[in-house]
Amino acid sequence: MQRYLLFLIIMLLFFSDSIAQIQDPVSWEFGYEKKDKNHYEIIFTASINEGSHIYSMNIPENGPVPTSITIEPSPFFELDGRAYEVTRPEEKYDEAFGYKINTFSGKAEFRQKIVSSSENFTVKGVVTYMSCTDNTCLPPADEEFEIKVGGGGNDTAMVSAPGVSESNKGLIGFFLASFLLGLLGVLTPCVYPMIPMTVAFFTRISEKKSDTVLNALFYGISIVIIYTLPGLIISLTGAGAGIVNALSTHWIPNILFFILFVVFAISFFGAFEIILPGSWINKTDSKVDRGGLLAIFFLALTTVLVSFSCTGPIVGSLLVEAVRGGVLRPVTGMFAFGLAFAIPFTLFAVFPAALNKLPKSGGWLNSVKVVLAFLMLAFSMKFLTIIDSVYGFNIISRELFLAVWIVIFSLTGLYLMGKIRFAHDSEVPHYGIFRLFLIIVVFSFVVYMIPGLFGAELKGIASFLPPKKQHMTITGYESAPPASQGSTISLNPLVPLSDCEQPKYADKFSLPYGLSGYFDYNQGLKCAGETGKPVLLDFKGHACSNCKLMEAKVWSDPRVIERLRKFVIIALYTDDRTTLPENEWITSEVDGKVKKTIGRLNEDIQIRKFKTNAIPLYVITDHEGNSLNRPVSSVTNVEEYIKWLDEGFAIFNSGK
Repeated sequence: MQRYLLFLIIMLLFFSDSIAQIQDPVSWEFGYEKKDKNHYEIIFTASINEGSHIYSMNIPENGPVPTSITIEPSPFFELDGRAYEVTRPEEKYDEAFGYKINTFSGKAEFRQKIVSSSENFTVKGVVTYMSCTDNTCLPPADEEFEIKVGGGGNDTAMVSAPGVSESNKGLIGFFLASFLLGLLGVLTPCVYPMIPMTVAFFTRISEKKSDTVLNALFYGISIVIIYTLPGLIISLTGAGAGIVNALSTHWIPNILFFILFVVFAISFFGAFEIILPGSWINKTDSKVDRGGLLAIFFLALTTVLVSFSCTGPIVGSLLVEAVRGGVLRPVTGMFAFGLAFAIPFTLFAVFPAALNKLPKSGGWLNSVKVVLAFLMLAFSMKFLTIIDSVYGFNIISRELFLAVWIVIFSLTGLYLMGKIRFAHDSEVPHYGIFRLFLIIVVFSFVVYMIPGLFGAELKGIASFLPPKKQHMTITGYESAPPASQGSTISLNPLVPLSDCEQPKYADKFSLPYGLSGYFDYNQGLKCAGETGKPVLLDFKGHACSNCKLMEAKVWSDPRVIERLRKFVIIALYTDDRTTLPENEWITSEVDGKVKKTIGRLNEDIQIRKFKTNAIPLYVITDHEGNSLNRPVSSVTNVEEYIKWLDEGFAIFNSGK
């Protein structure tokens, strides 16, 4: 019995260690040291996990992202020279780049000298770095800092890096969403009736209250481990750029996901029941009779397998969304789902008297299942729109997508009202308070979507919707139509640019809100050189939810549009599968493979120049493609994005 408990503890430690390995392995501390009356040194200290490293500030061209320190200008101090390395770097051969590169492992200290006549002032800025192991690299990261110098006569001070990174904020939201899905899974007809059976099992095998608590906790931990394992496997082995890109954009997996969701929806409507092979369940269930902690573990496994017919599509959709969002999301999402799923079973096993307060199984459970079926039908549309946009079929317009959703959610509302009934449904003689509020929410959502048929932004669901085509929106903006063959392009309607040539792929791609630009990297840089404007690189994707969200929430702001017109915008789709002419194929310097499509070519540019394939990615560059300030990803705060645009524009003008 103790061996099995030890086994689970080791598994949990393995999980936590694995999660730590795929999280950012670098933590920062910031501080200062007063050298004399007016001279200070700002201290930047990186603590790097074993097995990982970051790069020196001095890296050859076309190498990995070097460590760099950017300090915001201030009237209260002046920089004395450039930031420098205190720790001596270690020279290592990097197989990815084919030469020796200076790196730091363990600890690394950097300093920046400043001069100030003030006794109290604040130094703000950002450290940019990229962490790698011998096999993989994480995307470049930014760590913001704010150091208060002086105050109370202190000559030195050190503080840990403040704040939560943007990616971590998104991870927290995904954790909460996955947790709610886990609770929803408990309320399905396959799972809910199992709670009393589970409680009866623990009551039978446990003589003491302390044993009941221990056994229940062990049961809950087992469920969490079983659900977390698939996410962990995907996080550790399936986060490569090629795999994620294929899963996100290739027609085969998207068609399979569409069919899977439709089949499960039909099953939930009551046409048939999907169950795992009975031999699987019988084998695990037979081991429950052996007793001990091993029996509890197999009871947890049996619970997961039996519940598959209801939780399968929820878990499937969770994994699909998780794998598109980065290396941490699969394990985070599955852990959160398993935790939420396990909590009710564990609590009722510990406090069996609380079972009397649970509502009895009945028709309401089937209602949960049918509502899930409607949701799965709605969500299945997303897979079709990905195929439609990536392969350029242009069949599923934004209006058609919204029309289908309006019908689906209208039917959902009518079902909740009892106006539609299926074979296994009981009559709805009256509405409970919860059902009433749910009806209000569903029909409110339907009303919210209707203006989208006439061009409204619908920012709340923008990440699901296909892009808007060329028509006037109710906000007064019009998507720019593709330029006709042989015509010139105006990047600012107020300033015609006769020198710029017709953009390639203008018949395939477009920019929103009357903005014009290029969709080919070299052609866009050429136009920027001819017009004297800075460049805004917009790495995006047809299947990129955050790209659509950024355009709907940030680019739609008139102040942002005004600033975007000052740039030559180059929109580069990294998931487009249009095959290029053979004379435009390239052999990648990154992986040595031949890039034959628009998407592969653009992805190679992004990885080669900016060491990441995460989208969206916005980069302000000069006419040679050199970034002027730090690239940003999803910045849904309009003011912050405006500040970033203004900063890049000012740096460009200062260098003229």
